[in-house]
Amino acid sequence: MNMYEPLDQTFFEAPVLELAKRLVGQLIVHETPNGLIVARIVETEAYHGPEDRAAHSYGNRRTKRTEIMFDEPGYVYTYQMHTHTLMNVVCGPRGIPHAVLLRAAEPVEGLHLMQENRGEKLKMKDWTNGPGKLSKALGVTMHYYGHRWTEQPLFLAKGSETLEIETGPRVGIGNSGEAVHYPWRFFEKDNPYVSKYRP
Repeated sequence: MNMYEPLDQTFFEAPVLELAKRLVGQLIVHETPNGLIVARIVETEAYHGPEDRAAHSYGNRRTKRTEIMFDEPGYVYTYQMHTHTLMNVVCGPRGIPHAVLLRAAEPVEGLHLMQENRGEKLKMKDWTNGPGKLSKALGVTMHYYGHRWTEQPLFLAKGSETLEIETGPRVGIGNSGEAVHYPWRFFEKDNPYVSKYRP
């Protein structure tokens, strides 16, 4: 029985930095054919569209890959890096391509499914402490590109509100000039599922 309800569309109608902070503590819910998987977001990164050299949509770059970012807020933007799928939340007004990367989460439900998806020998802490790992643990693929975060079977639900959130530079964007230093990564203080920082 799924007791989770999708967040309302208005939740996503916020500036990218505000939404990136607000997403920490919310739940990612995936109703898979094998059962329910739920994880609580502990780390996000904001990508500030046209002005942000680290963003895929820098300079309003509009390609087949980035097209969904130009739509209204609340869409799923998935993309592939190496063999990994990464999940993002589209935000900002239509035509302004902002997005928030879901970087890491803490397992809540469907732990046996996450373990199957990630591999029997891994420690639980390593299932979801990075964006590619998170998608794999949740069973999320490129299939969800253009899906709405307000609709089943993959959606965001209300989670924890009172968290101590810290900020820091984003991870792995070394070739993006001054954008390397922007403190646009938001994470729950002292949570063991936050990914390791690598410049």
